[in-house]
Amino acid sequence: MEKELLEQGLNHNRRKFLSRLSLGIGSVALGSLLIPDLFSGKKEAEDSLMRALPHFAPKAKRIIYLFQNGAPSQLETFDYKPLLRTNFGQELPDSIRMGQRLTGMTAGQSSFPLVGSYFDFNQYGQSRAWISSLFPHIASVVDDLCIVKSMHTEAINHDPALTFFQTGAQVGNRPSMGAWLSYGLGSENENLPAFCVLLSRGKGNGQGVYSKLWSNGFLDAKHQGVQFSNSEDPVLYLSDPNGMTRDQRRKMLDQLAAMNDLNYREFNDPQITTKVQQYEMAFRMQTAVPEITDVTKEPDSVVKLYGPDCLVPGTYAANCLLARKLSENGVRFVQLYHQGWDAHDNLPNQMIGQAKDVDQASAALITDLKQRGLLDETLVIWGGEFGRTNYCQGKIAPENYGRDHHPRAFSIFMAGGGVKSGMVYGETDDFGYNITENPVHVHDFQATVMHLMGIDHEKLTYKHLGRRYRLTDVHGHVVKDLIA
Repeated sequence: MEKELLEQGLNHNRRKFLSRLSLGIGSVALGSLLIPDLFSGKKEAEDSLMRALPHFAPKAKRIIYLFQNGAPSQLETFDYKPLLRTNFGQELPDSIRMGQRLTGMTAGQSSFPLVGSYFDFNQYGQSRAWISSLFPHIASVVDDLCIVKSMHTEAINHDPALTFFQTGAQVGNRPSMGAWLSYGLGSENENLPAFCVLLSRGKGNGQGVYSKLWSNGFLDAKHQGVQFSNSEDPVLYLSDPNGMTRDQRRKMLDQLAAMNDLNYREFNDPQITTKVQQYEMAFRMQTAVPEITDVTKEPDSVVKLYGPDCLVPGTYAANCLLARKLSENGVRFVQLYHQGWDAHDNLPNQMIGQAKDVDQASAALITDLKQRGLLDETLVIWGGEFGRTNYCQGKIAPENYGRDHHPRAFSIFMAGGGVKSGMVYGETDDFGYNITENPVHVHDFQATVMHLMGIDHEKLTYKHLGRRYRLTDVHGHVVKDLIA
């Protein structure tokens, strides 16, 4: 066959050759739908033997990251500060602010009046954690949560802060956390990618999400996150072209692989194998994806648990249910982005809508995983890119106010996957402005997540442009107090 292909003149300029092969097969949209190498000469990255992953026994096998894009206020979620109500309208003391950098949105304010939460807080569970009345369902699973109230970051605006959480750097073109885990651990299911991305939009002011947040960066393209949509085709270009049977598709892919193999042997270009890998993964996903994304077979008890919105594609609830289905089928990292938390004004009303979107489904995901015996091996993460100020942005009233960005102290929670349950970690001052106990930096968080997956964050590296990179760059330590 090799001789026949050569005689047909197919061993020509590889870039024109690959460009023609791409037509009609959706290669751009399927650029991340890849499988392990098909050709023996392929060197996927630096020294895979050096990685020897996992480095130690993992606590978690999979991650579902419920990213609340736009930064929910810690003062209306998990960090109860009654002093702010008592001191309503009073000026933020200089001794508390200590000259901290402000965004351009409040730098011109002549006054920084304190404002407490419009919503009441109560204590729940054995941990006696304070949780806002906005989140009754999350409060019901509080003993499964590890709430961290002492997160902090260096970024003060959305794009760099969001990118920092996902990639370990405030600039683009770095591999995301999901890509690093795909690179280090691979997928548990050859019919599905290791890294999937789900998007939803809430009722509040939104901040954009961009493909760079689930980019493979300088890693091989097969580690890029695969975005699912709420259209009839959850992943584009999986269906066979009109008039083509599955057997015909299989024969076509075999011939493409053979032709690409010839070119790879001559040019040794990894892009050639990438082309075939994406076609092969797409072929296998044709069966796996429709079955997984079909929620009509879920029992009524599951629909009741997540709420009726779980039957509406593209909603947060539907994505939480889909995340469970993907995770239980071996997807290593499922990333949800829920937009709408950027409450610079009218915060109480925006928070009510956002909480209605996410409260029941977030708690349902944890309960569902627990009932299925999957929570112990699945790490669930909930949180945004930074916190919100204790002072008001714009007009102030007890029932209507706004909050600016606050990177110095904010809250997230985790559940399952080897973290301690029923725990509140870290503390802030009475003003909710500065951390007073157990600070956790973004790189510390990333190092801890990697540790739970059996990875030493200092050892999982990739050599690029003359130096070795890692998710935590040159920073971060594992917060062992959070680990069960």
